[in-house]
Amino acid sequence: MGKVALVGAGPGDPGLITARGLELLRRASVVVCDYLVEPGLLARVSADAKVIDVGKRPGRPFDQRTINQLLVDLSHEHPLVVRLKGGDPFVLGRGGEEVEALLAAGVQVEVVPGVSSSLAGPLLGGFAVTHRGISDGYLVITGHRHTDEPLQYDWQALAQSRLTLLVLMGVAHRSEIATGLIEGGMSPATPVAVITSASWPGERVALTRLDQLPSMEFESPSVIVIGDVVDNRLDWRRSAPLGGRTVVVTRPRLAFDPLVSGLVDLGATVIENPAVAISDPSDDGAGLSRALAQLDKYAWIVFTSRNSVLRVLPQIGDLRRLASVKVAAIGVGTAGELERFLIRADLVPSEFVGEELVAEFPAGSGKVLFPRARIARDVVVGGLRAKGWEVDLVEAYQSEVPAPVATPQQVEAADLVVFTASSTVDGFLQQFGGTMPRFRAAIGPVTAARLEAAGYPADVVAEEYSTTGLLDAICTLFANRTDV
Repeated sequence: MGKVALVGAGPGDPGLITARGLELLRRASVVVCDYLVEPGLLARVSADAKVIDVGKRPGRPFDQRTINQLLVDLSHEHPLVVRLKGGDPFVLGRGGEEVEALLAAGVQVEVVPGVSSSLAGPLLGGFAVTHRGISDGYLVITGHRHTDEPLQYDWQALAQSRLTLLVLMGVAHRSEIATGLIEGGMSPATPVAVITSASWPGERVALTRLDQLPSMEFESPSVIVIGDVVDNRLDWRRSAPLGGRTVVVTRPRLAFDPLVSGLVDLGATVIENPAVAISDPSDDGAGLSRALAQLDKYAWIVFTSRNSVLRVLPQIGDLRRLASVKVAAIGVGTAGELERFLIRADLVPSEFVGEELVAEFPAGSGKVLFPRARIARDVVVGGLRAKGWEVDLVEAYQSEVPAPVATPQQVEAADLVVFTASSTVDGFLQQFGGTMPRFRAAIGPVTAARLEAAGYPADVVAEEYSTTGLLDAICTLFANRTDV
């Protein structure tokens, strides 16, 4: 019999799961998840793991007893089952009921705390639920009943507590909540904040007062904050250069993506929506294997992307085989990937485009190995051959357009979309057609030209065709505009 781990996924942002929770998620052979789990977090699950969605949502109820029994049954089939729950498993998430059922069945259980949306929502919205001189504590209650019965609270005690009141799942019963508190003695003018989709793309913060809460329009999932702390908003996120901005990143997911990390460090909310997926070459790698078997015949290897590095170097085996081979890389990102294998490129052109690589490449008469995507520009091949080199063009991988992760509504509401290659432009247009955020960024002139040809001029083109250059250009865009 295996173990079942109840893991708190946090409020939504994949970066807010705990280190222990992420470790278990990556090791699990099956993941049983809630509805409100961000797709980017599920992307961290092992490719071999099975994901079972048991999320309750309108039109698709999922009986809790069925979930309990499913967890027990899976523990007999798998060494590690992760029950991935939004927020914290024990904060209005029925995690206690699942643990009771598992313990009763003799199953080993681990519970990993998560960041509850009851606290993450106010924090991200800029509201300290406790603040000296304003509120000495807080109360968390549910605004949802599993039957049609009214909410059964001592409204007078809640109203007179003078503590910050945090309400989860209170959208449908907001009128009952406001009426109960006012009748219990709370001032109708008590400030209220509603944080919707906290830490998710499209997060919204709305301010009102208690007597106006019933007429306010908002959707689930929302956290309602009631109390004087609302008038002391600490909008810390706006202190960052990209605070409050939502950015769509279109390149394939990386285990560590400096672009995504850089955007987050600058305060942006990032939607990772790969418009390109990397797959095995159409010949299953036969051509690349033949070329690498005779590696000593090549004077140079030319790498034009991280993907080509990751496809080639692990197959070389003993890197001493490269002792007599020089290496060229287009761009600091590709060169950086080479350095992870302790290889320093002999040539990195001053401008990170194929034309400049050709211009700075020496003339010669030997052989050059050029592993690249199945479909790519031919400027490097033609240019090197014109300089006297014999170029062996080998397919190292191919690109496909995956199903979109983001919704058209999220894309349209975003502030910016970032394109890092022409292929990401083509893939994004295939995914979303004419749906675009207000602004578009391109890593270099080739990508910008593809956008222009599609009828969507780039608002940002990096002066240095790198992640750093792109981040600098994006910051400059928003710093210099007063209309956004």
